[in-house]
Formats: sequence, structure tokens, C-alpha cells
Amino acid sequence: MALRRSPSSNCADPWPNGAWFNQVSTVLSESSSIHSDVLYQLSRDLSGSGLKPMPYAVLEPSGLKEEPWEEEFQSLLQRNSMQVSPSEDKIPDVGPPSSPQASGEGLYFSDGQRKVDYVLVFHHRRHGSLRSPTTASVSQDELSIVSNGNFPPPSSSEALAGGGGGLRREDASVGEVFMELGMARGSGAMEAADHEMQLIRQEFEANLLEAGLEVERDREVGVLTKTHGPSFTRIHAPWPVLCREAEFLKIKVPTKQSYELKEESGFGSSMSSVWRKVKQPFQPKVPQQDQGSTKFLSHCFSRDKLHMYNITSKDTFFDNATRGRIVYEILRRTVCVRTCQTIGISTLIAKGVYDSAFPLHDGDYKVTGNLEERNDRQVLFEEWARYSAFYKYQPIDLVRKYFGEKIGLYFAWLGVYTQLLIPASIVGIIVFGYGVATVDTNIPSLEMCDERLNFTMCPLCDGACDYWHLSTACGTARASHLFDNPATVFFAIFMSLWAVLFLEHWKRRQISLSFSWDLTGIEEDEEHPRPRYETILLQKQQRKQKKKKKKKKKNEPEKQEDGTVTGKDRWRQKLLSAMAAGVPVPTVIEKLTWKDRLPGYFMNISSILFMFGLTFSAVFGVIVYRITVSALMAMSPDPEIKSNVRVTVTATAVIINLVVILILDEIYGAVALWLTELEIPKTETTFEERLILKAFLLKFMNAYAPIFYVAFFKGRFAGRPGSYVYVFNDYRMEECAPGGCLIELCIQLSIIMLGKQLIQNNIFEIGIPKLKKLIRALKEKEPTQKQKDEEKTPLQWNLDYALAPFEGLTPEYMEMIIQFGFVSLFVASFPLAPLFALLNNVIEIRLDAKKFVTELRRPVAARAKDIGIWYNILSGMGKLSVIINAFVISFTSDFIPRLVYQYMYSPSGTMHGFIDHTLSFFNVSNFRPGTAPHSSDHGDVTVCRYKDYREPPWSSDAYQFSKQYWCVLSARLAFVILFQNLVMFLSLIVAWVIPDVPKTIVEQLKREKKLLVNLFLQEEKEKFQLIQSLFVKDATLHPKSQSPSAGQAFPILGRYSTLPSGPTAPDGPRARCRAASFSQFSEKISSLPRKENANSKHTAV
Repeated sequence: MALRRSPSSNCADPWPNGAWFNQVSTVLSESSSIHSDVLYQLSRDLSGSGLKPMPYAVLEPSGLKEEPWEEEFQSLLQRNSMQVSPSEDKIPDVGPPSSPQASGEGLYFSDGQRKVDYVLVFHHRRHGSLRSPTTASVSQDELSIVSNGNFPPPSSSEALAGGGGGLRREDASVGEVFMELGMARGSGAMEAADHEMQLIRQEFEANLLEAGLEVERDREVGVLTKTHGPSFTRIHAPWPVLCREAEFLKIKVPTKQSYELKEESGFGSSMSSVWRKVKQPFQPKVPQQDQGSTKFLSHCFSRDKLHMYNITSKDTFFDNATRGRIVYEILRRTVCVRTCQTIGISTLIAKGVYDSAFPLHDGDYKVTGNLEERNDRQVLFEEWARYSAFYKYQPIDLVRKYFGEKIGLYFAWLGVYTQLLIPASIVGIIVFGYGVATVDTNIPSLEMCDERLNFTMCPLCDGACDYWHLSTACGTARASHLFDNPATVFFAIFMSLWAVLFLEHWKRRQISLSFSWDLTGIEEDEEHPRPRYETILLQKQQRKQKKKKKKKKKNEPEKQEDGTVTGKDRWRQKLLSAMAAGVPVPTVIEKLTWKDRLPGYFMNISSILFMFGLTFSAVFGVIVYRITVSALMAMSPDPEIKSNVRVTVTATAVIINLVVILILDEIYGAVALWLTELEIPKTETTFEERLILKAFLLKFMNAYAPIFYVAFFKGRFAGRPGSYVYVFNDYRMEECAPGGCLIELCIQLSIIMLGKQLIQNNIFEIGIPKLKKLIRALKEKEPTQKQKDEEKTPLQWNLDYALAPFEGLTPEYMEMIIQFGFVSLFVASFPLAPLFALLNNVIEIRLDAKKFVTELRRPVAARAKDIGIWYNILSGMGKLSVIINAFVISFTSDFIPRLVYQYMYSPSGTMHGFIDHTLSFFNVSNFRPGTAPHSSDHGDVTVCRYKDYREPPWSSDAYQFSKQYWCVLSARLAFVILFQNLVMFLSLIVAWVIPDVPKTIVEQLKREKKLLVNLFLQEEKEKFQLIQSLFVKDATLHPKSQSPSAGQAFPILGRYSTLPSGPTAPDGPRARCRAASFSQFSEKISSLPRKENANSKHTAV
């Protein structure tokens, strides 16, 4: 093989991927084993890089030219070029319609008749197209071939037309094959990767055609005017494909049979009518929202029962969401075998073959014409996705129809949760109002604010801090009573029961929706493996094959020079041959085992432990900040700064906590996704469940770790005067406020909850998507004038492609689950949490609705019977809330110490003297050296007070826990056990009283089953009568030649047959008749060719 530079190409210009174009010249003799067909295959494989036959007609006499070869070769070139012939590829290439109205504003094919059910998008780069013989002025990559006569040359006219880019006559001889790859002038060459992607797309779309779909793609000539840009492939599912896939997916459709729903009578009916009138102003104006008292029976679609369905139009019988789901199922299981071993559109998107794939929206969401002609998207925007519709109910049925059951269930769950927050908010407001009303009569608060009692408290820090009077904490004590009062216990019990009631009510609502949406009895869809799972599995198989090859080479038997096997290897070879000729070895289905996932599991455990450590480190860092800032502010000479130390430190520390939580939330979301990928889950459902568990675990710890610290750990390990616990040997551990830690817990919870909701809603969900959209718009700016003219009327697929892709419901659920934790877990410390959650959710529903309708591409309508693993998380959090609220009331608030004092230690049975009872004495002479105040404004102080139950210094057991401490501790533990068992018992009663399935649904299910059985029996009866009439007609037309014999004239009814009785043979045996479809029976009796067409037309309705 000789290498030499091509005169028609510039070798200084590189390939885009770094390779260089060279000229390869190969000289072949007549006796060479490489024949012309090999070159033919070579030219076919390299056609994507720009292949043009060499104009070498002058090298061969005209008598050797073969026209059939030339035509086939040109057709192959045309098929593999950028301009694909519709007649050969069966995929029409069309340009954009002249006006949007011509194709239904981009919702139809170019003919304006067939709907666009799905769109595939890939980025097209400008490459040099194949130069046709008539366009010699355009330069591109080309492969010129000179043959010795065995390969078919082009005609002389083509040689003359294309001679400009080929070889000169003196550059090649008759006996050589010359291949020239030259770089296109003025445009980059097609990269090998792009060519491979193009071949994969061609095979994939050809397989879609074989599956029955109809494909239409952009005319690439129009795209060549752009340096880059998206190219769209539209897909339409015709009626036979829809019927086939609907039967395969067991999609339930309404039949012609309907029945009247049972209406309530008496007092219940009058109450229902009154309730409907009350709700009427809050109902959205959605067409066909109320189906009345009539319901149509639904049944799984079957092509044999088309006459049972009310098919008024084949174009509208399956709605757009169902059509998109059917096409997606075909795309998901379509394979590419020749170009790459992949299954499904998801794998191709992961490989970069396609950029995205999505169904289209139903047009623009803005209403421009008559209100009565609004499409579903416009109705959803007007009645659901606007903030002005916040007071209306959600059109859940229309949401389900447009987006599918999975998204419909999310918004239904969010609506139920928001509705049940209304009574919780009302009770919370009442509890807070009770605290406000009784704050002036609360005896402990009055005692703390009474300056006459003159409780001198021990210093809050060592050295720099002075003694202080308890009356200076009057404001904190009064604020603490607003949330720490006897009504708080009732509210905690109420919210625990509320959580159970919410879950039970959602179960009933979910079953009602499943019944109305015909989801009862559906089977789980079979899922294909994820692209990453397939890739790892393929790599595993390749490693095994390499090992087998190496092992096979090592174990190859020794051979003599003539090739015969010698010695023991000879018998071994015979044994292996006999085994190979015998029973075939069963093929083992390869799958990933725990050994393959072991590194991922190890990385998961270590990473999650590291993230827990990071969360605790962040909390500890804030603790250190509070301690150091408190010490520094206490040493300030300004008395105003000293008086506001606790408020300033608490507020700033909570804000720092909030910022850290928001940052770590985003980090943990990405880490959870990365860790789940390391586990290599097989299906999307498994992937989603594992991702949810990891993300929830990390975000739960991140959001609630600071709150847990304040509720259960702050002040518990601070020590006592004279024996404090120090951090870094210099800073004392912080203590709770004089009014208790509950007020600090309330501040922490309120700021984190409100800040998280406001920032996530306003910045993350509104600001960031708009910023991404702006950046994407700026990147796509600076179009040419021709593109500006074309973009004056953008089509629907262009508009939808500009929207953000749908990335799942996990972020939406996660946000609400964390909020549910704020509402239920620590609600005893913040009764207004349900109110703020209600206000947030009213906005959240409309925000999410607007995002789905206007800012996201239309997701594939996915079926789902329930909300999945989220229900288990909610149930677990509901049970956890009972325990946490019990501990908050017992250990964080002063409810139990007050009860113990009032009923055991109070002389008068009242709360007078409670503050003095909770304060212990400390002799200032017992301070450690250097920790006593350097200077004091309170004169000569000998004894100071601190909040704890300890023995006084004059006792024999000085500074040890007193009997009151152990009495209060036992009362606290007893309350936890009592509270937990009481709430659990009441929860079981609530769950038992409220059935999971409403009684009306049970009755309707029984009635529908009975009506369906009657419908099928009637159908079988009509079939039997039709069969009888056909037999009678056939017997009258052919009385002699085809007269049925005895026992075979008509199907004889068996003992248990459900068919009606008919004429039977007098002497025939009684046999059971198998109920067959009419199409099967007609195939048996249609023996004459002239009747075949009539029968087939009758069965194919």
C-alpha cells in the first residue's frame, strides 16, 4: 500500500477530531483475493463521510459499463446521504409549513391530518453534504474510487459533470484502486462520532417504522444554512398501532354500557345538596367537570371488542396523553442491534444519539380565540395555574387527563394535605390566642418579672460577666408562656391524631381516585434496565469473554505439524466435540450480583457517615459561634449590648443555620444522586426509591439537626457554677434561657421553616428556572436574518424544546415532606407552624401548576396506583412525631415541673413560689480561681441562684441532685410513656373507625362487576346467534357438498355452558363448547377464497 498526498485536498487542514486526511492508493492485481464486492461494501460503509464515485469513464471502454450496478450504487449513496429519499427510506423529509395554521400550529404532520404524538430531537452540526453530479461547485468530503473494471463505473455524463473534484487521468492506471478522502472547502468534515450517531438514528427510526409508527423529519437542506441547531423527528401512531399497544398495555377505556350512580336519600341527600351549593363558587370552570349521576363501564381495551366501545372518532378516542404514553412504550423497547447493542430511547439519549424526546403540549397556553374552544392546556392555565385562582379547587381529573396519573396523584395529595391544614391552623391559632390571653395572669411569669423578689443569678460567663437579676429576663418569660402553656399539651395530642387522620383520609381519597380513574386492578408495567445498568453489564460480559479467550488459548490441545491432535488431547477434543453435538448448554442470563455492587455499597455507607459527620460539624460550629460571641458581647462595656446578648446571638445563629441548611441541601441532593448511581439499580423504579431514601435521610438530618440540639441537648451538659463544662478549655457550654429552652426552640423552628419556604419558593423554584431560561435564550441569540424570518411563526415542537425538561416529582415531594416534619414533629413548640404551612401551600400549588403548564415540557403520562414510598415515609414521620412531641413536652417545656410542684410541693396548691422552687443556691466562695466576676455592681454577694434541682451548699450532699430532681425526672418519663400509649391507642381507634375503602366505592365495584358479566354474557349470546345464522345460511347455499354431519352441525352445549340453548344433533354426544372469539371461528369456516375478504372485513371493525 502506497501513501501519497492528494492534489485536491489540503493536508494542513486537520479533522475536527485531530485526524488528517490522506490519500490512500492501493494497487490490486487481477488475481487478488479482494474482489469488487469488497470495495462495494467499503464504499457503502464510508458513505457517511462523503462518498463519490471517481469520474474515470475514460479508463474503461463503454462496453464494460453495467447500468444496474450503477443505479444500485447511486441509490445507496442517496440513502446514506443527508438528503434521504422518501421513497427509499420511507421517512419523508419536509420543510417547515408555510403557516402555522397549515399544520395545526405545529401539532400535525405536514399533511395537516396526522397528529404529532412524540418528538425526537438531536443537534445537527453543519457538515459537507455529498456532492451530487450536478453540483460540482460545492466542495465536500469525498471518497473517489478507481477500479480495474470489476467495480461498476458511473456513466460518462456523470464523469464529465463530476470531473472537477476527481483524479486526473494520468494519476491512476487501470490496475489500481485509488481512494481519496479530501477535506471539504469552507466546512468541517463529518466527525466519525457524528457519523456513527447518524447511523444509529437511521437504524432506530427504521425499527420504529417496522413497529408501525409513522415518522417525519426535518429536511436537512434547511438545516445546512445554520452552523448548528436542533433537528426534529416527528412520530405519529396510526390507529392499528394504538389498538395493538392499548391491548398490550391493558389500558382501560369506557364502553357504551352505562349505569346510574346511587344517590343518597333523606337527610344525607339534603346535606349533600347544601354542601354542593356552598362549594359551587370555589369550583373551577372546567368543561365536563361534573359527569352527573351516570358512569360508563370501563374495560381493558381489546381489538376483538371494538363494537363495545363508543368510538365516535379514531383520532380522539385515545387522548393525547394516552397516545404519547403508547408511543413512549414503543420507543422504550425498540432496539438497535446492527449499529449498537442498546434498547430504548433512554439509552440513546444517554449515549448522546438524541438530545431529548418528549410529547407535545396541546398548543399555546394563552387563550387567543373563543373561550369555548380552549384546549386542555389553556383551561388548566386559566382555571388552575394562576395565582388569582388560589381559592378554587383543583381540576384533578383534568390534571390527570393531561399529565397522567402519577402527577395527578401528587397534586391530589398536595390538595388533601393543604385542606387538612385548615383545621390544624385554626386550632393552632386558638392555642396561641390562649397563651396571649393568659400571659398577664400567669403566676410564674409574674414572679420572674417581680423586682421585689430580687433573685440574684450567677454570672453567665467567667470573669467578665457580673451577677444579674432574674427580673431582667421578664420579656423572655412572657414570650415563653405564649407557646409553653397547658393548651400546648392538648395541641400536641391533637396534631398526633391529625397526622393519623390525614393518612387515613388520603388512603380513602386515593382509592376513590383509583376507582374514578379506572386504576383498580392494573398491573405494574414491565420496566427495561437503565442505560448505566446495561453499560456495566456489557462491560462485565466483555471481561468474561476476554477471560474465556485467554483461558481457551492456554488450554488449546497440542497439534502436530499437519494439524492433527495428539495424545490425551485427542480424546479430550473428541469428548468436547461430542458434548457440543449433544444437549446444548443453557444460556445463563447475565445480571449484576452483590459482588459487582459491593464497591458502591461501601462508598454509600462511608459517604453517608461522612455527610452525617459534616452535618454535626456544622451544628457544632454554630454552637462554638454562639459561645464565643456571647462571651465577647458580655465583655463589652456598653450596657445596651450586654442586655441584648441572648437575643442577638440566637437570631444570628439561626440565620447562619438556615444558610448552612440551604447550601447543604443542594450538596446532599447531588451526593444522593451520585451515590445511587454507584449502586447501579436495574430499573427506574428501584433507582427512584433508593434515591428518595438517601435524599430524605440526608436532608432530614440536615434540616432537623439544629432543632434536635436545641430541644434535647442544649443546657443538659453545661454543668453547674463551680463545675462547668468547657469547650477548648476556655469557653463554657451554653445554657438555656431563664424562661427555658422552648422559646429558643420556637425561634429556631420558625426562622428555619419560614426561611426555607420563602427562599426555596422564591429563589430556587422561580428565580433559578427563569435565570436558566435567560441564559439559554442568550446562547441562542444572534440568528441570521433568514432564521429570524423563519422564527416569526415558531412551531409547537420548537416552543416545547425551549422549555425545561421534566426531571421527576422527587424535589416537589421532598419539599412537602420536610414541611410535614416541621408541622408534626416539633409542633408542641410552635403552634403557628400549620398556619404558615397552609399559607405556603396555597402559593405552592399554583406555583407548581404554573411550572408544569408553562415552563416544563410535557411529561409522559405515567400510570400509578399510589404515591409509592412517600406514604411509608409519611407514616413513619407520623409515628415519630408522637415520640418527639412527648419528649418536647416532658423535657424541654416546664409543664411537668409545674404539675409536680403544684400537686406535691406547693403549700397552697397553687403556682405561687414555683420560681423559687426551681432555683438552687450556690456559694460564691466555691467559684474556681479566676472564674468569679472581676468587679460587681451588686455589692457584696455571698450566694447566687441558678436553675437546677440540686442540694444547697449548707447540705451534707452539697450540689448533688436533690429529691425533687428525681421526682421530676420520674414524672417526665411517666408522662412520655402515658402520652405515647394514649396517642397510639387513639390513633388505632381513628384508623379502625375510618375504613380504607368508602362504602359507596365497594358497592359500585360490585355493581360494575355484575354489569360487566352481564354484558359479556349478552355478547356471547349474540355471537352464538350469529354463528347459527351463518351455519344455516351456509347449509342452504350448499345443501349437498358442505352439509354438516351429525354431531357437527352446530356447537353442542355442555352442562356448564353459558351460551343459550340451540338445535343439536339427535344422536350426538353432549360435549362442552369452548367460547371462542368470532374472528377465530370465521377463520375456520372461511374455506372458500371468495369469502375470505368478506369475513376479514367483518372481523376487522
